[in-house]
Amino acid sequence: MSRQSALNLTVGIGAAAALYVVRLRRSAYSTLSRRVRPPVLEKRPKMVPFGAVAGQNRGSSPMKPILYLEDPYFYVRDDSRKNEEVLEHLRKENEYTDVKTKHLANVRANIYDELLSHVQETDEDYPYPHGSYLYYNRTVKGSSYAYHCRKAKTKNAPEELLLDENEIAKGHNHCQVASVSPSPDHRYLAYMVDFSGYETYTGYVKDLETGKLLPDRIENISSLRWGQDASVLYYATQDEAHRQNKLWRHTMGSKDADELLYTEDDEIYSAYFQKARSGKYMFLLSSSSETSEVSFIELDNPSKPPQVIAQRQKGLIYSVDHFGDYFYIVTNKDKATNFKVMRTPVTSPSPEHWVDVFPYDESIKVDDVDCFKDFMVMEGRQGGYSQLWIIVPEGDKHARRQITFKESSYTVSGSVNRDFDTDKYRFIYSSMTTPWATFDYDVNTRESTLLKEKPVPNYDRSLYKTERLEAKASDGTMVPISLVYRSDLRSQDRQPLHLYGYGSYEIPIDPSFVSSILPLLDRGVIYAIAHIRGGGEMGRTWYEDAKYKKKINTFTDFISCAEHLVKTGYTSPSKMTCEGRSAGGLLMGAVLNMRPDLFTAAIAGVPFVDVMNTMSDASIPLTTGEWEEWGNPNEKAYFEYMLSYSPYENVKQQAYPNILVTSGLFDPRVAYWEPTKWVAKLRDMKSDQNEVLLKMDLSSGHFSASDRYHYLKEKAFDLAYLLDHLKAIKEEDKKAPKSAAKL
Repeated sequence: MSRQSALNLTVGIGAAAALYVVRLRRSAYSTLSRRVRPPVLEKRPKMVPFGAVAGQNRGSSPMKPILYLEDPYFYVRDDSRKNEEVLEHLRKENEYTDVKTKHLANVRANIYDELLSHVQETDEDYPYPHGSYLYYNRTVKGSSYAYHCRKAKTKNAPEELLLDENEIAKGHNHCQVASVSPSPDHRYLAYMVDFSGYETYTGYVKDLETGKLLPDRIENISSLRWGQDASVLYYATQDEAHRQNKLWRHTMGSKDADELLYTEDDEIYSAYFQKARSGKYMFLLSSSSETSEVSFIELDNPSKPPQVIAQRQKGLIYSVDHFGDYFYIVTNKDKATNFKVMRTPVTSPSPEHWVDVFPYDESIKVDDVDCFKDFMVMEGRQGGYSQLWIIVPEGDKHARRQITFKESSYTVSGSVNRDFDTDKYRFIYSSMTTPWATFDYDVNTRESTLLKEKPVPNYDRSLYKTERLEAKASDGTMVPISLVYRSDLRSQDRQPLHLYGYGSYEIPIDPSFVSSILPLLDRGVIYAIAHIRGGGEMGRTWYEDAKYKKKINTFTDFISCAEHLVKTGYTSPSKMTCEGRSAGGLLMGAVLNMRPDLFTAAIAGVPFVDVMNTMSDASIPLTTGEWEEWGNPNEKAYFEYMLSYSPYENVKQQAYPNILVTSGLFDPRVAYWEPTKWVAKLRDMKSDQNEVLLKMDLSSGHFSASDRYHYLKEKAFDLAYLLDHLKAIKEEDKKAPKSAAKL
């Protein structure tokens, strides 16, 4: 035998041995994965009361006698998040999820690399003008958080680093910086930081000349903004149920107690600040989802008590901005369901003086009016899409013109506009194939100028195509569906498809660019958004047709969209997954109870699934304010209806698809115990062999990881899970990643 032949034989034997080892490991893993059993929560039945419970806020008309529902997992709730028995169970859930998804480790790592390849890691926002400076944020490759910077408007001015979030985040698993704002004289920088994910912040003020923090540190706040100058800060605090209920004024450098300006005692309402861009007024808002009340403070006469513009009247919603001698008001007054613009003299703000700026147009949903020195911008919706209109007062009349765009399907909204005296309006624009872009609209020339499109490396928009479909709902309503896919991978056969939905709080899920879905599209998966009722896509009525005792329309709309996509040949149940987060998690829970046969897998992110227990207990964050969204199960009028769709109570002995549930231990909006209990009940009741996995982040809240690289790793986990169940993983995805990423 020649040396070369011997070498070939040796190499061949080595390769065969290596392959055998790999197969042996895979076999061992497969056996382990099949044998490992999910954590089991012990059942400790508790009868939970609904109705008039002595000493508790149960709403205005609680039932008598009390009704009870049995909850075997009620004990999992621990407001302190320190119960070691519960924490150990959550750790075991994570371990179980790790084992069940271990075969996707290489896929996750490769998807992470792919996601990162679409990120311009070192980048900066287009600077926005504010006074004599240009402000912007930038990111640096390898740094997880943003740098807040500015430059003087003078030529070749050096950069000033105002705030380094990376320094702030050191030593913390979570770091959310918010309300970053320079003082009116640009000497100081105010900002808030939350290290837990619980959305309770500490406020700081930094002297930009010395670089040092001032002693004016304000604990346990939820919003922060400057007054007319750098001598005063306004901030808000929350009650024990996380409701923003008190508005305060802090005088910089003062040792006196801060001044309490307003307390909202009605637990259905929350209180907010809004400063007029003119700098003359601070508005104090108190609102529920169906009623609002606005007062104002004259910032050049701050000792003068707040003056109410219109006393709260059930069903009257309004917001206010300032322009010249008038307050401009967006309101549903006079049965204007989709809202209209009115105005009233600053000296006579009460409702009897309000007059229409434009005749009410039911085809336009008016969301906001943003006032500048010489013009206004109206934000709203028409034809199912977001829109912008420029308003220029001409004496007692107003000229209104719409900013138009070439694409038929898009998303547009205002950007950062800090200067009051300007002839330009900055906005951002996107579509499902167009990355987010920043524009300036010149009010005089009526032209939009592209300032910057967010760079997306390794993306060729010509490869992708969008469509807009309509599905007929069970009551005949036509429900829009937005699609995006790789046109060169589109086939006449049924393709893998991922369907996303939300459908609550009048929040629209608009067709915009999301780079994190590119790994789906590039593997032949169609991405679809169901614009279901309960959202705000088609106006206020679209929302009102799916709240209270019409909530089930949200779920049946989603089912109709899924059925339409199957009927028209885009996909099939065995090739379709679905996803929703928060209230969209409620959607997932309800739909999977109603039609589990429509999907092969689902992702429910921070899902609001324990509707009955949560909405009956006023001590749980957000509950009281949301009685005007879902209803109050303590009241006879809502108990049976809410019980009919609440995901946790309606888990059945039936087959369910594979389900991945994600949550955060410190989430104040959807508490960790909701998904934890739901997962336990699903496993106990379902009749199939599909997997229900719980992935609990033990250091974050509702909005997931604050570290941008950690966030991409979480996205990679979800995408690998979806691709696995859609059978869309490529062979190269299974190979060891080129990077050192370990997921």
